[in-house]
Amino acid sequence: MKIDRRGFLVVSSSALVLAKTPLAAAESVQASETAEPFSTDDRQVAVYTTADNSNLRLSAAETVAFKHLGQPLETQVCVFVDPGKRFQTILGIGGALTDAAAETFAKLPAAKQQEILNAYFDVKNGIGYTLARTNIHSCDFSSSSYTYVNEGDKELKSFSVNPDKQFRIPFIKQALATARGKLNIFGSPWSPPAFMKDNNSMLRGGKLKTEFYQSWANYFTRFIKAYQQEGIPIWGITIQNEPMATQRWESCIYSAEEERDFLKNYLGPTMVREGLSDKKIIAWDHNRDLIYQRASTLLSDPGAARYLWGIGFHWYEPWSGGEPMFDNVKLVHESFAGVNLIFTEGCSDSFKAERLKDWKLGELYGRSMVNDFNGGAVGWTDWNILLDETGGPNHVKNFCFAPVHADTKTGELIYTNSYYYIGHFSKFVRPGAKRIACSSSRSQLLSAAFINPDGKVSVVVMNQSDKKIPYYLWLDGQAAEVSSLPHSIQTLVF
Repeated sequence: MKIDRRGFLVVSSSALVLAKTPLAAAESVQASETAEPFSTDDRQVAVYTTADNSNLRLSAAETVAFKHLGQPLETQVCVFVDPGKRFQTILGIGGALTDAAAETFAKLPAAKQQEILNAYFDVKNGIGYTLARTNIHSCDFSSSSYTYVNEGDKELKSFSVNPDKQFRIPFIKQALATARGKLNIFGSPWSPPAFMKDNNSMLRGGKLKTEFYQSWANYFTRFIKAYQQEGIPIWGITIQNEPMATQRWESCIYSAEEERDFLKNYLGPTMVREGLSDKKIIAWDHNRDLIYQRASTLLSDPGAARYLWGIGFHWYEPWSGGEPMFDNVKLVHESFAGVNLIFTEGCSDSFKAERLKDWKLGELYGRSMVNDFNGGAVGWTDWNILLDETGGPNHVKNFCFAPVHADTKTGELIYTNSYYYIGHFSKFVRPGAKRIACSSSRSQLLSAAFINPDGKVSVVVMNQSDKKIPYYLWLDGQAAEVSSLPHSIQTLVF
């Protein structure tokens, strides 16, 4: 079956502590860490709000105080928070620095370029991204297909990242500088070069020929070292973008067993041999629907698991007509102690300019981020951070939405609601934060909570309903009264 972003929108507006079987691993998982008692004494709650039909956009709306409440009534809506129960440590939140984003950026006036950099990578004046993905040679969001080697060069003697030096490498360098170097970047391939594949094309699926497994593993290490020579440290890689999707753009198919064996016998050992064992390797990098089968196949093999840092996932599984399958992520988290879960891509596609202010764009992000973090994710990476007025450039016209669009003819920047919804997490949930226990007493309010390394708690509350909902932020008998506007998201910091 074909899995793509377009179908999704149609149906939806490295050390591992592993047991030998999923059952044994599940039995070893502890529910949480128990921390020292947390007091609300002398703490005020700063409330930041983004709301539909208002001018509130990550706005410091109010400050409220904790008061004694005790046992709440059933009629009193509450968001319960317990900083004493702590779960996964957060790696970071960010987006993708693609060719399309870099080319769009290059067409902007210098002042607008600086605005974009600050908007994404400055935590004080923007939303403070600390995680980024980039493509290993071309993807659909490139202006053309290209690789880093000449056709047929199995030995990679012609390897060069020169194609990236015009737009992408300078763009990433500026992002790094704005983030003051605190930006974990991982690379993902969409397809090996055509000569390495059984369909002799980078497009339309196909498989990596076994005789090129070693050459392709070498290609990863050459990419990492070439980027490092350009002053761009690469934190990690994914093995293959969407390895079960035959797309009309760059794509390549791996069964779970093929991905396992490529990792175990080629990619993992090659990374170690080339002195890159500190780089993180992420498998799957595809939808939540098949994530458990893929994770269990790789993680039940100690030879593969020893090289694997984590499992990446996307959100396009509603291509089949169903709903997002958040529970599949949670099941992997519960079943395999020590494996990291990271959201590696998500966007709304079928770009239409008249939908740029559609509030559903932001709510799609908010719902996913709440559920994915509550399901055990340590990181969350959006797709293109910037696209032009057409939703591109994209060499197969697979146009989509980004949190920010630039009209390259006028220089105008258009911030969609998605930018603010992501910002309610990325600005206030910093690397090293731990997710803490959080529960809402009403299904209309989605919630997640974190305690940052500086000891401050950030609680994200999203109102999906058409109604204003007064509620209490409740912690150990103390409660702060807050109101959630219709179709809004808030971050409460104390």
